[in-house]
Amino acid sequence: MSIATARMVPNDPVLRRESQDAIALLTLNRPASRNSLSEDMLAALIEALASIGRDSSVRAVIIAAEGPAFCSGHDLKELTARRSDADGGRGFFTALWNQCSTMMMSVVGLPQPVIACVQGPASAAGCQLVASCDLAVASADATFATPGVNIGLFCTSPMVALSRNVAPKHAMEMLLTGDMVSAADALRIGLVNRVVPAGEECAEAMRLARRIASKSAAAIRIGKRAFYAQREMNLADAYDHASRVMVDNMLDADAKEGIGAFLAKRPPQWGA
Repeated sequence: MSIATARMVPNDPVLRRESQDAIALLTLNRPASRNSLSEDMLAALIEALASIGRDSSVRAVIIAAEGPAFCSGHDLKELTARRSDADGGRGFFTALWNQCSTMMMSVVGLPQPVIACVQGPASAAGCQLVASCDLAVASADATFATPGVNIGLFCTSPMVALSRNVAPKHAMEMLLTGDMVSAADALRIGLVNRVVPAGEECAEAMRLARRIASKSAAAIRIGKRAFYAQREMNLADAYDHASRVMVDNMLDADAKEGIGAFLAKRPPQWGA
């Protein structure tokens, strides 16, 4: 079943996991609440990502969503209900934002590349989720915003992922104004990789995932981990780290096979 044609049935889980070849499809499935990141949704994502990380048969991951919205961020009704707690909600809010940070870091830390497939609005922590993914494909109808400032709640945690994706002034404009950004502008500022006509985003995300899945899984694992590690280093440390990683990569069986296949002018046979 494709993400484009998956049917909703009664008692669907908040998160669906399906597979196509070596691609894992995770579909946010709370359309009535605009796929908000409730406590249950975050728990389901963390569990699914951990399972995928242990599954060497999965070569790439797509995160998509059911309904007209990709993700509206945190569930404001769930948050508001906890203001009646004895501590005013502080304990719940702390646990929830820690849980959300764990989920976002799980996306980045996953051995497999993760592609966001954005068909509609991605707001606040929903925009954060897009920014946390390694790649993003957006429908021309998709929009992006960090609108917390409009309700007195600055999008501080979304800021972490957003500011690591786009130039500081673009990030600050989104954070300070809360204005909606079109898919075309999201492409221009580097928040998404490509924009396609509405209804074609799922197929495009799958094409991209299959291209990645055709490469060496070992090289992809090594490269993704090194990309995020070196990004936090100064220039000299980044080159030192990258050089060590390339030595280790060169000694990997897939590198030996890939170079041999290139020299012999034959298709490579990658390992698991």
